[in-house]
Amino acid sequence: MLRVIVTHMHPDHIGLAHWLCARWQVSLWVSATDYAVARNACEEDAALSGALSADFMQAHGWNDPTDIARIRARSGFFRNLVPRLPPSYRRMQNDTHLRIGGRDWRCISGFGHAPEHLALYCAATGVLISGDMVLPRISTNVSVYPQEPEADALALFLASIEKFRALPANTLILPSHGKPFTGLHTRIDQLQAHHAARLDEVHTACSAAPRSAFDVLPVLFKRTLDFHQTTFAMGEAVAHLHWLWFQGQVQRTREPDGIYRFTTPVDVPA
Repeated sequence: MLRVIVTHMHPDHIGLAHWLCARWQVSLWVSATDYAVARNACEEDAALSGALSADFMQAHGWNDPTDIARIRARSGFFRNLVPRLPPSYRRMQNDTHLRIGGRDWRCISGFGHAPEHLALYCAATGVLISGDMVLPRISTNVSVYPQEPEADALALFLASIEKFRALPANTLILPSHGKPFTGLHTRIDQLQAHHAARLDEVHTACSAAPRSAFDVLPVLFKRTLDFHQTTFAMGEAVAHLHWLWFQGQVQRTREPDGIYRFTTPVDVPA
């Protein structure tokens, strides 16, 4: 059976799905959640509007007037990258089994990076098509977005990558970005340690003074960020702050200037 299999709804994965399906007269296989989110983004401009993003960024401390004006002026950002989607799809979900090339592949769901990311594992060959969930060199982007402003994306991601620990240590990983690699369990350890270290640094910063997401960008990112990079970095900063917030390690307050700031709770004497 010919098909186009898409791991998730980000433009670099689903952007050519319509063209491929139409060109080869095949069906699209994807998770229901990611198909629905992508279709909504294609058809309803307000879903990913610049105004919504600008308000979200301002609420988390990014208040440079020129930058906010640029964000607010964005229109049809997702639609420009993904102009159309196939009108129908075949649903994949966790533990869905596919037959590809005479071999059985099992879907493994993951969250935090995309709404319902699906990796594919073939036990017969020991191969994992990891998509964006496990990458060899960079850490996966894990962000909170204005469409779901109260999300705990980092908790979802960290729990999701633990699911891959059940696979053999010598699994060959085929990532979406970077070269194939082995050492799955080691890489999971590295990713868990990376985020634990960043969370500790953010917690320390919030202990010194109330911090917005924009305030903790230099804590999380040691290099200078351009405008485009900052839009992604803000989502990651909110994700780290939200993990601490949901864990009760910091408290969140929306102050009179309209900005959310996070600080460690003050112990109240008994």
